[in-house]
Amino acid sequence: MNDVAALPLAHPSHFINREKSWLYFNDRVLHEALDPRTPLLEQAKFLAIFSTNLDEYFMVRIDALRDQVEANVTTPSPDGLTPQQQLDLISAHLAPVISQQHDYFAQNLRPRLAEAGIMIADYPTLTPEQQAYLHNDFLRQVFPILTPLAVDPGHPFPYMSNLSLNLAVLLEDTKTGQHHFARVKVPTKAASNPGGKALKRFVTLPEPLRPAGVRWLGVPLEQVIGHNLGALFPGMALVGWYPFRVTRDADLEIREDEAGDLLAEIEKEVRSRRYGRDATRLEIAKSAPELVRETLTQGLKIQAPWIYEINTLLNLGDLMELAFLPYPELRDPDWTPVIPALFEEKAYSEAQGGVDWFSLIHQGDVLVHHPYHSFAGTVERFIAQAATDPEVLGIKMTLYRTSGDSPIVQSLITAAENGIQVAVLVELKARFDEENNILWARRLEQAGVHVVYGLIGLKTHSKLALVVRREGEGIRRYMHLGTGNYNSKTARIYTDLGILTCRDDLAADVTELFNFLTGYSRQRQYRHLLVAPVNMREELVRLIRQEAAHARAGQPARIFAKMNALADTGIILELYEAAQAGVEIRLLVRGMCTLRPGVPGLSERIQVVSIIGRFLEHSRVFWFHNQGQENLYIGSADWRTRNLDRRVEALTPVLDAGIKQQLQEIMELMWTDNRQAWDLQPDGTYIQRQPAPGEPERGSHALLMQKALAEATPVV
Repeated sequence: MNDVAALPLAHPSHFINREKSWLYFNDRVLHEALDPRTPLLEQAKFLAIFSTNLDEYFMVRIDALRDQVEANVTTPSPDGLTPQQQLDLISAHLAPVISQQHDYFAQNLRPRLAEAGIMIADYPTLTPEQQAYLHNDFLRQVFPILTPLAVDPGHPFPYMSNLSLNLAVLLEDTKTGQHHFARVKVPTKAASNPGGKALKRFVTLPEPLRPAGVRWLGVPLEQVIGHNLGALFPGMALVGWYPFRVTRDADLEIREDEAGDLLAEIEKEVRSRRYGRDATRLEIAKSAPELVRETLTQGLKIQAPWIYEINTLLNLGDLMELAFLPYPELRDPDWTPVIPALFEEKAYSEAQGGVDWFSLIHQGDVLVHHPYHSFAGTVERFIAQAATDPEVLGIKMTLYRTSGDSPIVQSLITAAENGIQVAVLVELKARFDEENNILWARRLEQAGVHVVYGLIGLKTHSKLALVVRREGEGIRRYMHLGTGNYNSKTARIYTDLGILTCRDDLAADVTELFNFLTGYSRQRQYRHLLVAPVNMREELVRLIRQEAAHARAGQPARIFAKMNALADTGIILELYEAAQAGVEIRLLVRGMCTLRPGVPGLSERIQVVSIIGRFLEHSRVFWFHNQGQENLYIGSADWRTRNLDRRVEALTPVLDAGIKQQLQEIMELMWTDNRQAWDLQPDGTYIQRQPAPGEPERGSHALLMQKALAEATPVV
């Protein structure tokens, strides 16, 4: 490390490359699969998550860097690397890691699953009776769907849809002896088309056809197709078939200022994502001959190093099918979210059959912490109660990502049918959820809900709900201000926080923010909310500098923040200056972090910890000591440039003393994690914490589940 005192604060050596940091994050995900303490089916789940994370990375980042290279962009990143150097870094890192993933699956996990009675079988190893069953199943269920596509001078190279699994088929004409190439798409569901109709990746055999002791037996669908290809090519001799998979650039490119209809423009871009964009990766069976490789690489216009030869199953993301098999001894213990008993004690209502949320919130601010607290029993019940309450006049919400069968969307439709004024901002540009959001936007509009699609040039990422209710001679506004999406499915696996409140000053801020989102407003100041891109950056800088000023004055000064990612150069420079002034800084950053901690003279007072485990850490909390006055905020924004400058985000101050204490206890508990926590080193690598000899294991997710159970009774 260079002499820090002699270098400018923004010197490239003071930053970790963002691509390297993301790759290290995904390595930590893979480590959970390799960790012997992780139950078998959870190992399958983490192998799947590693794969789907990598899919998204190739769909978003690779082509962006390649475009810069092709445009002769040489401007370095904050750490000093050119676009080409970053591509070289990515390819060098990924090759051994992907090999490690597939080797572990083939040599360790797959045989251990078989020992436990869960068998992924290869077609040639099956008995004639089992093969006959699969052949008949193929003819009934699969054969009618398949469309073989020839590739020759009379048949141009076909488009391969994003994330599609395919078979490259080599054939010989039995009359002429001529060789031919064809492509057969395996009709499994791709992440690029989650709503599409498709078959499961593994064809399962019924119990009578399973050997003794085998509880589940599945055969990869591509093998079932491959070993029955004769039905598709009668009169041709099969030379060989070889699985391959294509990944394409999928980052939306929308010129919003030129789009007369944003909804129609995004629909067009979603279709383009699936079929027409450049290939960024080719995964192909290692056994594929040179003819197959050349045909595919030329047709897809892709070359090394973005070609990955795989000697096991392609797309291990489909192992997620195994993660939910009903064998509890091979999984983490089931978790049923709870409702704190205190909620019912304070506001039980016979009419509601549970908590009267308006009564509870009227008594004081309420903190909910998912997935420890039930999302269905808290946030969804709050919106459902509002939808049927005769005193409710209006409901306003932001929807960034929501589940396919969203109870919240149904409640909003019910509210509109009951004559309540409902306004919803549906963010059509929520990456990889655009198609789902288009469907819900249309359904909401058909029900009479006022739907808007966000602001030109900005994604609306804030998580807000506002309920306007008539009470006596006036009105009262009730709110949910959260860190996570209104999505009942992800609320069971993402950790998120929410505050339910009816404070007038916060209500005024939220009302004005909705006016900004749905109408015309140049509001620059809010009473309490920090809003991006309006005042959030400047207020965060002020809060950091305030701690630095306290430290210089000899006062205790501390910053403790939790987020998904930290990559904004301006904020990092402020943190460096604060650390040099004497501020103690703790950062819980789950994923990418380009700040370099622990560097003498620069950041030795900064510690960074990443927690990777059963739940996806998604909540954001920002805690500034402020001479004991404790400024705390929760919200939707990471410390990334896109969040601070190119999105509508909101950070909500925590004004209730009891909730402040609860959040501080959660943060301190997470900081002492010695099972799921990783310490970021000055060189950008991470070291996983381990319990010292004789020290009890303190996994924060397990401890928070225990805490929730002690406070409540389980609910569905």
